[in-house]
Amino acid sequence: MMKTFIVIVHGMLIAVMCLCSGCSKQSKQDVEPHYGKESAVQTNVVEYIFAIHPLHNSRRYFEVYQPLVDYINRNTKEFSVRLEASKDYTQFEEKLLNRKFHFALPNPYQAVRSLDKGYTIFGKMGDDERFRGIIVVRKDSHIQSVNDLRGTSISFPSATALAAAMMPKYFLKMKGLDVEKEATCLYVGSQESAIMNVYLGKTKAGCTWPPPWESLLSEHP
Repeated sequence: MMKTFIVIVHGMLIAVMCLCSGCSKQSKQDVEPHYGKESAVQTNVVEYIFAIHPLHNSRRYFEVYQPLVDYINRNTKEFSVRLEASKDYTQFEEKLLNRKFHFALPNPYQAVRSLDKGYTIFGKMGDDERFRGIIVVRKDSHIQSVNDLRGTSISFPSATALAAAMMPKYFLKMKGLDVEKEATCLYVGSQESAIMNVYLGKTKAGCTWPPPWESLLSEHP
């Protein structure tokens, strides 16, 4: 029986984009990533599935991690590695707990939950000092204190995002705001979405953590 390993990260199935070369018109469905339960490519070589929790959107996800997978595959003939994407935290966790992945980079909470499913933690990626939550609001929102968030909507990537949901909720509760009872929690699927919901005015505050926030600042200053 193949043993499954897991890497803990501080801090989706391959996204197939159907691009019509030479076409002057493209529908939204032509360029959206599609997620399935099985690989679109079949191979006779032993294949190991590597997945990361939805820290980035699909484009950024493959930009960051696909070069590593390509390097491994260029330097081995005994096996191959496939990077698998998940559309959101819920799908990632479902596949993780069903032992879909051979190697994974989950968040610490997901890693602890996976231990009962036969995974082994053998390494850690990240800087502990950067593993903290960030709460963002619009400059024109007039939110000046935790109390100003009472009765508002707050966006989170997922209920199980440790740095971007659990830790901010705990912080707010220590400051006198029980967000589960005194605010509306919206779980929007990704770190970028949690931030963009604030920018677009759909929520008054959004929770994330340093890497996606810094990435957004860099790409969209």
